[in-house]
Amino acid sequence: QVQLAESGGGLVQTGGSLRLSCAASGSTFSSYALGWFRQAPGKEREFVSGITRTGGSTFYADSAKGRFTISRDNAKNTVYLQMNSLKPEDTAVYYCAAVRPWLRWSPTAMDYWGKGTQVTVSS
Repeated sequence: QVQLAESGGGLVQTGGSLRLSCAASGSTFSSYALGWFRQAPGKEREFVSGITRTGGSTFYADSAKGRFTISRDNAKNTVYLQMNSLKPEDTAVYYCAAVRPWLRWSPTAMDYWGKGTQVTVSS
C-alpha cells in the first residue's frame, strides 16, 4: 500500500521550466516502478514518463523526449519530473503513479495514484 502526493505544478510561460515532485509513504518505495501521466480537459489520461525500481531505465512518450527528465531518489521516497521548454500543449493535471510488478505504461495498469498537480503553460 502506497500513498503518493505530487507538488511543484504552477503557471509558466512558453519555453519555461518546472520540476514536479512526488513523495511516497506507506510501503517500500523502492520496490515500485513509477510513472508520470497527464490529463487535459476533455482528453484521456496519457503516459508521459516512467522509471524502473532502481532508476536504471527511463521511458518517455514521444511528446516528452528531449524536453523532460524523470529521476528518483529512493532514500527520499521521491520521484521527480524535470520539464523544460514547456509548450501550451503541456497544460494538464499531472499525476504520479506506482506499479508492482510492471506490465505496461498504461493508466489502467497502475496500482496507486496521487491526486495530481496542475501545470499551465501560457502563450
